[in-house]
Amino acid sequence: MSVHGVVRDSSGAVISGAHVQLNGKSYSVSLDTDATGSFTFENVPVMSGTIAISADGMAPVQQSWAASTGVSTEIDVVLKPLALNQQVVVTAARTATPLGDTPTSVIQLSQQDLQATPALTLDDSLRQVPGFSLFRRSSSRVANPTTMGVSMRGLGASGPSRILVLQDGIPLNDPFGSWVYWDRVANVSVADVEVAQGGASSLYGSSALGGVVQFLSRPAQPAELSLETSYGNQNTPQLSIWAGGQKGPWEASFGGEVFHTDGYVLVPPPERGLVDIKAGSQDGTADLMIGRKIGSGSEIFARGFYFDDSRENGTPDTRNSIRLGQGALGANLQLGTIGNLTLRAYAEAETYHQSFSSVAANRNSETLTDDQTVPAQGIGGSAVWSRNLGKRQTVVAGYDEHEELGRSDETIFSSKKDTSAGGHQRTAGVFGEDLIQIAPRWLLTVSARYDDWRNFDASLYSIAFNSKVPGVNTPYADRSYDAFSPRAGLVHQLNSHVSWSASVYRAFRAPTLNELYRSFRQGITVTDNNPLLRPERLTGGETGLDVNALNQHLEVRGTFFFNEIINPVSNVQLSATPPPPATPTLITDQRQNLGRTNDPGVELDAIVHFTDRIQLSGGYQYVDAKVSSSPGQTPSLVGLWVPQVPHSVLTFQGRYTNPRRVSFSVEGRMVGKQFDDSPNQYPMGNFFVLDGEVSHDFLGGTEVFAAVENLFNEKYLIEAVPPPEIGLPIAARIGFRLNFPKR
Repeated sequence: MSVHGVVRDSSGAVISGAHVQLNGKSYSVSLDTDATGSFTFENVPVMSGTIAISADGMAPVQQSWAASTGVSTEIDVVLKPLALNQQVVVTAARTATPLGDTPTSVIQLSQQDLQATPALTLDDSLRQVPGFSLFRRSSSRVANPTTMGVSMRGLGASGPSRILVLQDGIPLNDPFGSWVYWDRVANVSVADVEVAQGGASSLYGSSALGGVVQFLSRPAQPAELSLETSYGNQNTPQLSIWAGGQKGPWEASFGGEVFHTDGYVLVPPPERGLVDIKAGSQDGTADLMIGRKIGSGSEIFARGFYFDDSRENGTPDTRNSIRLGQGALGANLQLGTIGNLTLRAYAEAETYHQSFSSVAANRNSETLTDDQTVPAQGIGGSAVWSRNLGKRQTVVAGYDEHEELGRSDETIFSSKKDTSAGGHQRTAGVFGEDLIQIAPRWLLTVSARYDDWRNFDASLYSIAFNSKVPGVNTPYADRSYDAFSPRAGLVHQLNSHVSWSASVYRAFRAPTLNELYRSFRQGITVTDNNPLLRPERLTGGETGLDVNALNQHLEVRGTFFFNEIINPVSNVQLSATPPPPATPTLITDQRQNLGRTNDPGVELDAIVHFTDRIQLSGGYQYVDAKVSSSPGQTPSLVGLWVPQVPHSVLTFQGRYTNPRRVSFSVEGRMVGKQFDDSPNQYPMGNFFVLDGEVSHDFLGGTEVFAAVENLFNEKYLIEAVPPPEIGLPIAARIGFRLNFPKR
């Protein structure tokens, strides 16, 4: 007798790779569904029993079966998406943990969620998370790379990211400046994105001051080819591809993407002159992984990566480029009763180039002022061990270390000299975590980490043009700091629908080589480095409720949080020439440690599943991020808003999914007023943008789509300090996606 069936999701699409377990009296056998979602068990010796089906991201199903003919039995199974608190995440605890058991605020976006987002770039897709933003409001498709650091929960940014960004446990933050090149991850290679908010230094150390964003790559099995390509206005072609498969114990995958856009003129029409041209970009990325399975659950792998990016920054003399290569080795080992061990090692080298200019007041001419080349290298590794102790306790322990080396080599035409400034930075940390089910409805999580941060071999070399005498080499003193970062969290399941969580934490971030040693010019603003910067230290906490109601058709989460940063690094204005109220032609800033900033706030997130095909989600964040103390030369900053942080952000998304006919989604984002500078002299008003996408599936795995960003062509500022700059105008594209075999 045979048992045959098909596994589908609630929209009717088949699910390949679902695990099917057939049980009968003294009989059990399992297999995975094929590319058509089908499964067949031959020569089944029993006439009845149970069958259990599970798949990633779906709620498992178990049901009874019985043979009616004695020859063949047909079973059709429909899987529904996991409820929020049933999903498993790995980032928040550095080990697989049910989302409902994490006291950390975590948002998980699947590949399907990303594809339903009209945005073209990954950073714009993540803006559906309230409070997520780059240093400025701009999209990475036209932004200067040094402004692509991440801010969440009102922590702000000064270019470097206050959030650690990972891909499969390997840092993506730039080794010199800690900004993030979002295009180095191919869109279709991403299986899931996990956004863990709140101080995470207790597990991840420096750079995780305000949380962690992790891209999880698609597994090589089942074998599949995926492709997405599109073309849009502003001459914007894009191609993203992923392929993977397994033969015997060996597996391999490749992800790649190429992108180009002519961009648009950043300066508003009334302010433009002859030097204002389109800010465009183009890039390419390639990521190859080769791995080998060991036994039933372990694997080792090697990975090679290359990224090439070049950009026009809005005038003929301002441009930048990046060349970056990275290699990585890793292992995911299941050691039986000993536990699980995750190993990572990586090395990367890059060259970053940037040019700056001074533009005349009428914007009809410019003068090249500075040409920079920044070579940088990074090397690091980590080892994380975890083990379940009985049914109520999981322990995690680990060690990681990384070292960065880089210099900013500059030709400064305005002062007619060449300079070279840089050094080494090394950070090592050891950490531990314990997740304890202290009672049936209570889960306690405690973690702590000790870090040692060292800066050494740092210096500034300067020599005048055509000088016949040796240049001047100024060494900087070696410096070191220790940081202890504890965290404690508690989850209480009040009933089957409501849970309460709370956590308190300490976190830190060491200043980057970029902040310590590199100066730069943006428009009329010159920002000086500061080799005496101290690490930022954060103390914070959060508490909130998660509610699942109406048979899990409604999910609501509300969180109150409070963060205080001691010694936050900010771009502090030293002078303006001429001084206000006149319009300045030159502003001089310096990176400085302020006293303290406070940012109390509240987040609300909700998802309503009206039917299996119709979903509405939304999020709101209010945060009152202000400077609470500022000793020394900047006492006037006390009580002012933290630059680049709005008080209110509202997002929503509506989605209708019907692959057999048509699917569409709309996404809106409202961002409130914020200031572009530390003295709060240059406000940027609130704005609202609406995006949309419509798609149709045909030919068994091919999907055509049309997407538009900023549908109503909203005009909004991304920079207010003269000259002002505007955000992405209406951007439309059409394209298709191919999945073979059909999922």
